[in-house]
Amino acid sequence: MSAPTIALLLLLAFPLAVRAETANSALQQGQEVIQQFIEREQQVAGPSVQELMADIKRKQRILFLMGLLLLLTLFTTLALGLAMALYNKPVFVAHMVFAGITATLALAHAVVAVVWFYPF
Repeated sequence: MSAPTIALLLLLAFPLAVRAETANSALQQGQEVIQQFIEREQQVAGPSVQELMADIKRKQRILFLMGLLLLLTLFTTLALGLAMALYNKPVFVAHMVFAGITATLALAHAVVAVVWFYPF
C-alpha cells in the first residue's frame, strides 16, 4: 500500500471514530439526564395508592373509636340522668360532667370527620 492510500484511509477512519465516541458520549449524557429526571420525579411524587388507603383506614379507625367512646359517654349520661330522675340518686354532678364530656366529644368527632373526609 502506498502512503497516500494509508493517509486517505486514516483520514476517513479517524473522523468516524471521533463521531462514534461523540455519539456514545451524547448517548451516555442523555441517559444521565433522563435518570436525574426519574430520580427527581420519584422524590417529588406523592404517596402511593396503598399508602393513601392505609391512611384512610387509620383515620376511619380513629373516628370509629371516637364514636364508640361517644356512645359510651352518651349512655352513661343517660343512665345517670335516669338514676337521678327516677330513683332520686344524688348523681347530678357526675351527670353534668358526663354531659360535658359527651358534648365535647361529639363536637370533636364532627369536626374531625368533616376535616378528614370532606368532600367525601
